[in-house]
Amino acid sequence: MLHLCSNLHFSIKTWSFLSMLFILAFFTTLNYYQHSRPTSLFYFNSFITSATNYTLATYLRHLTLHPHLAGTAPSLHTALYVKSHFQSLNLQTHVANYSVLLSYPLFSSVIIHFPNGSVLSLGLVEPGFSSSGVVKPYHAYSPSGSAYGEPCFLNYGREKDYIALGASGVKVKGCVGIVRRGGGLSRNEMVEKAAARGVKAVLMFTEGEFENGVERGTVMNGLGDPLSPGWGGVENGEKLRMDDPLVMQRFPSIHSLPISMKSAEIILKSLEGPEMPYEWRKSMRCSTSGRLGPGPIMINFTYQGEKKMATVHNVFAVIRGSQEPDRFVLLGNHRDAWTYGAVDPNSGTAALLDIARRYALLMRLGWNPRRTIILCSWDAEEFGMIGSTEWVEQNLINLGSKSVAYLNVDCAVQGPGFFPSTTPQFDNLLTEITKKINDPDSEGKTLYERWTAADRGIKIQRLSGVDSDFAPFLHHAGVPSVDLYYGRDFPVYHTAFDSYNWMVNFGDPFFQRHVAVTGVWGLLALRLADDPILPFNYLPYAAELQDYTRILSKLLEGRNISLHPITAATQELAATAKETLDEAKKLKVDKVTDERTALKRRILNDRLMFAERGFLDAEGLQGRPWFKHMVYGPRNDGESELYFFPGIANAISKSSGGEEQNAAIQHEIWRGARAIQRAAHALKEKL
Repeated sequence: MLHLCSNLHFSIKTWSFLSMLFILAFFTTLNYYQHSRPTSLFYFNSFITSATNYTLATYLRHLTLHPHLAGTAPSLHTALYVKSHFQSLNLQTHVANYSVLLSYPLFSSVIIHFPNGSVLSLGLVEPGFSSSGVVKPYHAYSPSGSAYGEPCFLNYGREKDYIALGASGVKVKGCVGIVRRGGGLSRNEMVEKAAARGVKAVLMFTEGEFENGVERGTVMNGLGDPLSPGWGGVENGEKLRMDDPLVMQRFPSIHSLPISMKSAEIILKSLEGPEMPYEWRKSMRCSTSGRLGPGPIMINFTYQGEKKMATVHNVFAVIRGSQEPDRFVLLGNHRDAWTYGAVDPNSGTAALLDIARRYALLMRLGWNPRRTIILCSWDAEEFGMIGSTEWVEQNLINLGSKSVAYLNVDCAVQGPGFFPSTTPQFDNLLTEITKKINDPDSEGKTLYERWTAADRGIKIQRLSGVDSDFAPFLHHAGVPSVDLYYGRDFPVYHTAFDSYNWMVNFGDPFFQRHVAVTGVWGLLALRLADDPILPFNYLPYAAELQDYTRILSKLLEGRNISLHPITAATQELAATAKETLDEAKKLKVDKVTDERTALKRRILNDRLMFAERGFLDAEGLQGRPWFKHMVYGPRNDGESELYFFPGIANAISKSSGGEEQNAAIQHEIWRGARAIQRAAHALKEKL
């Protein structure tokens, strides 16, 4: 009995000792793990090193096997491909469908009648693509109809071009206008300016290396589904009638059609009449007779199209934030294309798919973002940013209250050179990111070094245009935005030649430019999703506004107009931006993790996020109330050289110098000043 108790006592002591060893080992291991587990820098570097050009090339090859115009079966197949890719990575995936009005061609012809009685029917299909499934060249939403008249060259179709034509004695009324793309005007503006002068129809061509290429595009005015202006075009939702004035004003009043440069040359070389202005002639890349017309040849023009309802599909992947799931960082690219879309837009789609792959890899390594990341694949952008606009309109309150930023990439790679556009609070962050990315065209240099050398310093464009899916986010919802491009003005834009073969032969043979854009895009989102304090700096915004004010001051010199309201508001924004930056620096070095400090960070982040919303005005721009941003947005007159303060630019373009016009400009100055004040107040800690 004594022996048994002795053994039992020994056993208890042994187990106690072993238990103590186990507990000590557990806490030692836990402490080691807590101090050695991956950091944000580890995930940052892992994202960079996981890039592969082969993967990007594979995605692009698959996306461009067939033409995929929005609303068609091949376009649905690309949506399913993107969806299945997201799902294969175990990302939370969903699709938002919208029923919208799209436009397709049925028949078109352009026949030239020569004075000697001969006729020539212009080829309107690009050689080699007649049976490829590529849609015939057309202008979406152009009205159907016919026109017969003498052709007349209108240059870019700008106001000053019509003044030059008038000075040469050319009467354009009743003519068929021949217009070359460019000059800062949209297709819609070109057609409507021609219609206002009595032109019967417009033939539009693009000068470039591919003389047989034809640039398709939309001529609709405004963004989004024309039948649901201001609200999401959900299935079984409200739709306006086709004959509603709000719908009819979205479409041009005369017919138009794109033609190739080669076809345009046939017409232009046959013109007689007054000589072309020297400035026009010296800038032209196509052959002409050097004359303006009209005639003596005649053009018989016919276009028949159909507007019909179609379902478009936006595809999303969501990576839910671990600490601030109600704060969204959105990355977006449209998926639909006029033809094969290797550059526009699927170089960007390939980048989006690769970011999804690399983020999924980080998740397997243990990463979860602080804030929610949403990857957005838009549909029907080519028809007027329809997919993204419908989604923004449907989710306006959520986006306005929860969106940190929208990062857009459309044509990710068009050729050499880095061309970013942002709202100014991104300037410092973007510059910092480019120092981490290898330049694709220079051995041993960073993207930052090549970019600054090419531009002789940092050159970041702004987002006044409405040429991609950032427009509804910034101009309507006030979400800070970025738009990234590698290369500019590629020669196969919207033509049947925008194919995988063009990309591997000309655009990016080794896909290293794709790697660079993907790197910048993905790292921007990582910083915005993971930084405890949002990396926004509003001092560059204030500096930009000061520059704009100096330009306006010179433009308005000698007129009874005061810029003091904007000057004072900008000074207030600059002072508040400096205070906010100092506050952010203090909170960054503060390592305390209690609830009070976390709340301070949250409050500061909200102020940084909401400041951009301050630039919105509820009434919107005069004549275009959907566009609400008072600093960046479209001008009613596309010829204005002002790319900022669109309300002021519109008022100036209408002004002839009278007191009434001066008062209109002054009112827009006050509206701009109040917007800047609202942004400054949103940044402030106290009311």
